[in-house]
Amino acid sequence: MKSMRKSDFMKLEFIGLDVQVVESGHAGYKQIAGKVVDETKNTFTIATPKKEVMVPKTGNSFQFIFESERITVLGSEIQHRPEDRIKKIR
Repeated sequence: MKSMRKSDFMKLEFIGLDVQVVESGHAGYKQIAGKVVDETKNTFTIATPKKEVMVPKTGNSFQFIFESERITVLGSEIQHRPEDRIKKIR
């Protein structure tokens, strides 16, 4: 299977993907893992087994699982409205 380029991945819809916060400047966000259930320009809402958590994109690094591949993205790289990401990321 061919590996997906990070820039192509960042143009996709993130809602429904498994995600984990792998790096954060805020101890409360580290290691949060679950499914993305909502996205805005500045945040992801992640459904964990216990609750939904709103996590800011800025200052955090996220690891997504897409088609059995792990892709790590800095929140600042995808800090766009979801519908604008396809136009802004090259």
